[in-house]
Amino acid sequence: MQIPIFTVDAFTNRPFSGNPAAVCLLENDLDEDLHQKIATEMNLSETAFIRKLKPGDDFTKSSCFGLRWFTPANEVPLCGHATLASAAVLFHVQKNTNSVLTFVTLSGELKARQVKDHIVLDLPLYTAYPQELKEVEELIKAAVGDMIVQDLRYSPDTKKLLVRLSDTYGRSVLEELKVSAQRFLSAEKTGKVKGLILTVKGNSSGKGHDFYSRYFAPWYGVLEDPVTGSAHAVLSSYWSEQLGKKEMLAFQCSRRGGELKISVRDDGRVDIAGQTAVVLKGNLTF
Repeated sequence: MQIPIFTVDAFTNRPFSGNPAAVCLLENDLDEDLHQKIATEMNLSETAFIRKLKPGDDFTKSSCFGLRWFTPANEVPLCGHATLASAAVLFHVQKNTNSVLTFVTLSGELKARQVKDHIVLDLPLYTAYPQELKEVEELIKAAVGDMIVQDLRYSPDTKKLLVRLSDTYGRSVLEELKVSAQRFLSAEKTGKVKGLILTVKGNSSGKGHDFYSRYFAPWYGVLEDPVTGSAHAVLSSYWSEQLGKKEMLAFQCSRRGGELKISVRDDGRVDIAGQTAVVLKGNLTF
């Protein structure tokens, strides 16, 4: 059996930065267990599987596809960067002729469209609510030690904990912070956190980034994710409220790094735009 596969660096216009995702094009249904085996083999934070929804669909002409995402450990309900990567394969490699693509996913219908040299994702916007420190104190200590935490929020829809560090800390402090995410597994006692976001306010006076972040998900087998669309579905809601802005520019400060253009909409959703670089084309053979 052969399956076309691609590696795409998302939220960057340069190879070997941003967040890499593997993208598989499925002509036919795949045995259920093979999704996870392939994702484990690829060993990237996400492997995406694009499937045709009905016989006669075509990767070049159809506008609606099924989409699933797997980490090396399990399936996830939402992955922004692998959706961006999937849209890039359809638009740039398959030369799909539609202006908007719709993906049917575990998080509902997601849309992707091309705007100049960016692909814009239409994602759900998730609210994060105030979180009591004492419930997650050990986890916070494992993440940031004795650093000053300015705000703490929890998003029940995504099971993500948002930790805003003091405004006295800038981008360089966040980038240089040594985090051993493996320790989170034993430090998290509530059973409700499956992802941890660290964020600091940016320099939004002028053309800089409005906020910076890093994201850790050892519960899904991903110690640190380079650039995370789903985390920004939470961050966008939080920082839009904090800054009083709907249009924002964000940067995720992982070692690879990546930039996201954000537009919070009035219908409870968010447009997150990024660039992509296709770095590998081939076939899985088994």
